This record gives sequence, structure tokens and C-alpha cells, in this order.
Amino acid sequence: MAASSSSSSGGSFKYDVFINFRGEDTRRSFVCHLYDALKRTALDTFIDSEELQKGDDLSELYKAIQDSRLSVLVFSKDYASSTWCLKELVQILECMDRQNQIVVPIFYGVDPAHVRKCKDSFAEAFAKHESNSNVNKEELESWKSSLTRATNLSGYDSTESKDDIELIKSIVEDILKKLIHISPIKTDGLIGMDTHTDKIDSLLQLGVDGRRIVGIWGMGGMGKSTIARAVYENISP
Repeated sequence: MAASSSSSSGGSFKYDVFINFRGEDTRRSFVCHLYDALKRTALDTFIDSEELQKGDDLSELYKAIQDSRLSVLVFSKDYASSTWCLKELVQILECMDRQNQIVVPIFYGVDPAHVRKCKDSFAEAFAKHESNSNVNKEELESWKSSLTRATNLSGYDSTESKDDIELIKSIVEDILKKLIHISPIKTDGLIGMDTHTDKIDSLLQLGVDGRRIVGIWGMGGMGKSTIARAVYENISP
């Protein structure tokens, strides 16, 4: 999906979504389920590997952020203890300012006010950073101001959802709508597109009660994601 969209600099985005998160908190729980749901919706999503986290070079992550149309910030209990997370956050907000990247914050098991005002675990994390000789005061202030900015963006509080399933469903639907809004698919003139979408519409049996799952199978590059997005745009309110 991402390859068809253009960045502010005139190139093409490599990813639809970049996920910024604290691996020890959420990698094997919330984030892995969110990542799977985004991939199943045909959204090209970047998530860093555990091996990458063990290195010292952030250039690959910075490049992935710049190459993404939307970033998801997953704030969790020990998020602020990771300098990686905080440095990524600063880069993401810079991309929001520079290339209008969409940013969606998620407060997973943490009070948004605690993130904004650096209380509880966030206060503890910054106390450690302040005593770290490798972290200068300017960088520390940029992390704090970035947290404040991020918490003022429209996002999701996990405590307001019944469970992770409901939360992830809402997030994925919202992300898909946001991405389609900024880069609507253009199907005019695509030979055979109406035939494909009409066929899927008939399989979905729109207007008939019940749930249905329709799979689109084929080799890579055959236009499966394009067809899926065209159908979504046709039936979405």
C-alpha cells in the first residue's frame, strides 16, 4: 500500500505505519497483536527487531520513521526508561512538523497525565537519565517537551476499552481511515477494476445480516491491496 503514496520531498514512502514502543513492556503482548492486525489490513508496517535493539546505531530506525506516513506511539509503564524510545519520539515529531506525518498516541496501561507531567514511572526514568553523564541537558529537555506535545495529540487510552481486541480494532480502523483520507486510491482508468470490486461486493452480500470474510489470493504485485482498498472506499461511510 505504501509504495503508491508520495512523501513531501517527492519520493515514495516505504511504510504506511511505524510503531514506536518499549519492547520489554509490550512486544510480546499488545504490540505484536497490533502489528498483526495492521499487516492483515494490508498496511505496510515497520516494527524493529529485538536484534536491532541490541545495537547502537539508530540510523535505520530514523530512516524507517522518515519513510512512514503515520507513526503509532505506544506509551507504557517503562517507555521513558528507554533512550531509544525517546529519541525515536523526537524524530517522529520532527517528521510530523516537516512532512505532515500523522501521529497516533496510545496510552497502554498508563495515565496520560502521568506521561504529560512525567509522574510515577516516567519521573523515575527521567531521574535516572538526569544522573546519566551520556545524556546532556538539552537532549533531556527535548524528550520532556516531546512527551508533552505527544500527549496533546488525539489518541487512545487503553482503560477506556473493554479489552485489547476492542482497542486494536478501533485503532486499526482509525489508522486506515486516516491514511485513505490523505492518499485516496485512484481507480479511474484501471482496466478491470470494476469487475473485481463488483465480484467482491457480491461475495460480501452487503445488506445481508451476518459476518463474512473474503480472501484475495495471488502473487505479489498483482494488485490485491489496490482491490481491497477500492472495495473499502466503496463501502465505508
